[in-house]
Amino acid sequence: MIEKYDIEVQKIVDEAKKIEAKTIVIQLPDGLKNDATKLQTQLEELTGATIVFWAGSNFGACDIPTNLPKEYDMLVAIGHAFAYNIKD
Repeated sequence: MIEKYDIEVQKIVDEAKKIEAKTIVIQLPDGLKNDATKLQTQLEELTGATIVFWAGSNFGACDIPTNLPKEYDMLVAIGHAFAYNIKD
């Protein structure tokens, strides 16, 4: 199922290598969590980092876990829509 989605794997890999990430937290929408191991295997092979999944719920563009332990080098939130500034 995860193959049906446009997950920017190369963008994740490039950023992880740029910052030399050793541990990456991935936040997935509930519908993709069943296939998380496929993404984990791919990213671990391409980055050399340990991949950990955020198991909490995901309620939209503003729902980013901010209370993660400092041991994580990078957080990737997949499935979030861009939040436009509608001030004007």
